[in-house]
Amino acid sequence: MSATSSCPTTRVKEFWKTKTLWQMTEQEWESLCDGCGKCCLHKLEDPDGTAALYTNVACRLLDADTCRCGDYPNRWDYVPDCVKLEADDVGRFYWLPKTCAYRLLAEHRDLPDWHPLITGDRDSVHKAGRSIRGRTIPEHRAGALSHHLVDWIE
Repeated sequence: MSATSSCPTTRVKEFWKTKTLWQMTEQEWESLCDGCGKCCLHKLEDPDGTAALYTNVACRLLDADTCRCGDYPNRWDYVPDCVKLEADDVGRFYWLPKTCAYRLLAEHRDLPDWHPLITGDRDSVHKAGRSIRGRTIPEHRAGALSHHLVDWIE
């Protein structure tokens, strides 16, 4: 397996089935991210603050090809309001896509069959058409976010 397409944790050890979110190591927690990039899109909150409207506008740090943060360890230096997901907070992140592993596991549901931890392939999220690859515009070109609402986020 190549370093770009293999996943560090695969079916061999399905930790997400035996551990709670609170029991996971940092490496296990981070590996739950499927790399879809949906959480890195700008969103508009609905007036009652219980739902989010997604846009196709990508965060300035999002790498549009990999759908990963371009400077993950230092992201708060550039995007101070970037959210850090933690087990204690996942239930309050109503804006996470319905296919997000953090949300699915918090709701006691299984990972989708295209998830990289299931397939062992980091690109499986893209191959399944579940990522934002090829569907975004950079924030510096966006203008009003309300003109960029999308309905393809699950």
